[in-house]
Amino acid sequence: IESSETVRRSKEDRKVLRKQLKASHTLLKHEGIRTTPQPTKTLVVANGGLGNGVSREELSAALGEMGELETLIMHPHKPYAFVTYRSEESARKAHVRLNGEKLECRESSVTLYLSYVNSVTCEEEVSVPLPDGLVLVEDFVSQEEEAVLLAAIDWSSTNDDFTAKKALKHRKVKHYGFEFRYDNNNVDKDKPLAAGIPQECLPFLERCVKNKHIDILPDQLTVNQYESGQGIPPHVDTHSAFEDTILSLSLGAMTVMEFRHPDGRLVAVVLPGRSLLVMKGESRYLWTHGITARKFDTVPARGPQSPARTAPDLSACSNLTLSKRDTRTSLTFRKIRHEPCGCAFPSACDSQVAPLAPPPPSPPSLPCCHADAALLEEEYVHRVYDAIASHFSSTRHSPWPRVCHFLSTLPAGAVLADVGCGNGKYLGVNPEVMAVGCDRSSALVHICAQRGFQAFVSDALRVPLRTASCDACISIAVIHHFSTQERRRAAVRELVRLLKPGGRALIYVWAFEQEYKKQRSKYLKEHPEKHSPTEDAQTGSSQEAHGESSIHTSRRLEDLQDATESKLSVHTNRTAFNTQDLLVPWHLKEGKKQVDEDAAPVFHRYYHVFQQGELEQLCGQEAGVTLQSSYHDQGNWCVILEKALGTDL
Repeated sequence: IESSETVRRSKEDRKVLRKQLKASHTLLKHEGIRTTPQPTKTLVVANGGLGNGVSREELSAALGEMGELETLIMHPHKPYAFVTYRSEESARKAHVRLNGEKLECRESSVTLYLSYVNSVTCEEEVSVPLPDGLVLVEDFVSQEEEAVLLAAIDWSSTNDDFTAKKALKHRKVKHYGFEFRYDNNNVDKDKPLAAGIPQECLPFLERCVKNKHIDILPDQLTVNQYESGQGIPPHVDTHSAFEDTILSLSLGAMTVMEFRHPDGRLVAVVLPGRSLLVMKGESRYLWTHGITARKFDTVPARGPQSPARTAPDLSACSNLTLSKRDTRTSLTFRKIRHEPCGCAFPSACDSQVAPLAPPPPSPPSLPCCHADAALLEEEYVHRVYDAIASHFSSTRHSPWPRVCHFLSTLPAGAVLADVGCGNGKYLGVNPEVMAVGCDRSSALVHICAQRGFQAFVSDALRVPLRTASCDACISIAVIHHFSTQERRRAAVRELVRLLKPGGRALIYVWAFEQEYKKQRSKYLKEHPEKHSPTEDAQTGSSQEAHGESSIHTSRRLEDLQDATESKLSVHTNRTAFNTQDLLVPWHLKEGKKQVDEDAAPVFHRYYHVFQQGELEQLCGQEAGVTLQSSYHDQGNWCVILEKALGTDL
C-alpha cells in the first residue's frame, strides 16, 4: 500500500511539475517574465492575478500562511502576481506547498503554479489629474441620509407617466421634473412631468448650494439603478438640453466611472457609495463618461487616499484588488437649458455645430481612385450623418420585420455585430443574443449609448473585432454609401472576416428597382405632392435610415449616362432614378415648431443604388461564402450569406 501511495504521489508531483514548467514557458513567451530554478525570496504566481478573478485579499491570505510577506504586486488584468517574502525559507515553503493547489475564490477556483524569479520592479504609484472641472467628494451624505434618499425612489410604482419610469437593457431608469428621451437624446422642455424632484432631495441640494457646487437648484433628476454586471456606455450629456453643472450622487455599492478625452486620455475614477461627483466645464462638455458593464472592478487596495484633484492611474498601479459590484443607485441632477449652449467646446456642442452648406453649384464627380472615394464619403456621408444625427434618429422607429425575423432565428448567447448600426434600433430586437454595434458617426453612436446599447465608432471597412468572432452580422442600408466597386466589395469582405465558420450575414442595400413584380415600395404609395420637402425619403415610418425610393424606370442601366464622365446628380425625392450614383437631399427639421420648410438646411448624401442581381454578384466574388437567399424588400435588395465551414478568414 505504501508503495502504491508513493507511486500515486510521484505521478501527481510530475503532473504539477509539467504544468509549472508550462506556466513558466507561457509567462516567458507572452509576458517576457524569466523564471529561475534557484530559490529566491520572490515568486511569480501563475493563475493568481486580478485577470483570473483573484482578489488581493484572497491571494494574500493563502500566501501569508507560508510566512511574512514583504510585497505583493498585482497588475491590472494580468493572470499572475508577484510575491516577495521576508525570508527565502518562507518562499521555499510556498513553492513546495502551494504549487498545484486550488485557491477558492468568490466566483470560481483557480490552480496556482509558483516559480522563482530573481527580482521584480515595484513601480511607484502614479496618479493622474482629474479632468478639468471634475470634483469628487467622498461621504457627502451620511448613511441615514442615504437610506432616506433610496426610500424616496419607489421602483414598485406602476404609473410610468408620473416619473417616466423605464426598464432599459442595462439598467432601470426614472425621471423627475422632465423626461430625458433616449430616442432623440434630448428633453421636451414644454412637457414637464407630474412628478417633480422629490422633497427628500432638498436638504442634499441646499448643501450643494451652500458648498458652492451649484449656484441654482436643478429642475431635472434622472435615477439609474444598476445591478452587478450592468453599466452605461460612454457619453456626454447633451449640451442643448442641460446647463453647465451636473451633480451625480452615488448610493449603495462602489463602482468605477471612466472619463475619456477626445485625444484618447483615460481617467478611471472610483466612486464610493455616498460620494458626490460634480461635473463642470471641460469634464461636463468635452470628456465622455461611462461605466463598463462587469461584475468586478479593479480598484486600489485600501491605503492612503489620493489627493482630491487626482485619481490613481489604474493602468500603472500594482497595489490593486478586485471589488465585487452590487446594486448601485445614482441620482443625477441637472438644470434644463432654455437657450442655445455657448460653451467653449464647439466641436462637441450640438448647439454650435455649423450646418453643412448644400453642395456647390458644381457637384462632385464620381471618384476614380481610393483616395478620392474616401474624401467623397467623408464629405457626403460621414459629416452629413453627424450633422443630422438627432433628426435622423427621431425618424427611425420601427425595425423592419424581415430583419427582425433573421435576428429572431439566432440562438441564445450568439454574438451579433451590427456594422453600421445607426441609432441602434436593431441592437435590442433579440435580447437573448450578445449584440454590439458600430457606426462611422460618433453622434449616432452617442445616441446608441444613451439608449443603453453597446456600440463604438468604427469604419465598416476596418472593424476592430477579432476574425471569426461573430455568429452573425447585419449590414442594413450601409454598403450603398461606398462610392467604388472595390470599397463595396471590401465592406462585404469585412463582414465575412468577422463571421465564424457557419455564421451568417444579412445585407440590405437600396434598390434601383423601386417597383418590383408590379408592386411599388411603401414609400411610393402616396403621391409626391402630398409631402412637404422635409418629408424626404428618410422619414417614412417603415423606411430604413437610408431607404429612399423612387419609381422604377424602364430605361436599361446600360443606356443611362456614364456617371464616371459626369458630375453626380442631385436626386429629387420621390421621383424616378436616372443613374445609379447620386446625391440624395436631407431636409433638416430643427424642432417641432419649425414651419418654414424652405429655410431648413439641406444636406446631401452619396448613394450607389443597386441594380437587380448586382448585390449577389458582388458577394459572389468573395471566396468561402455561399448565398443562402436573396430577395427584394420594400425598395431594397437583400441577401443572406453563410461562411463556409473550415474557412479561416
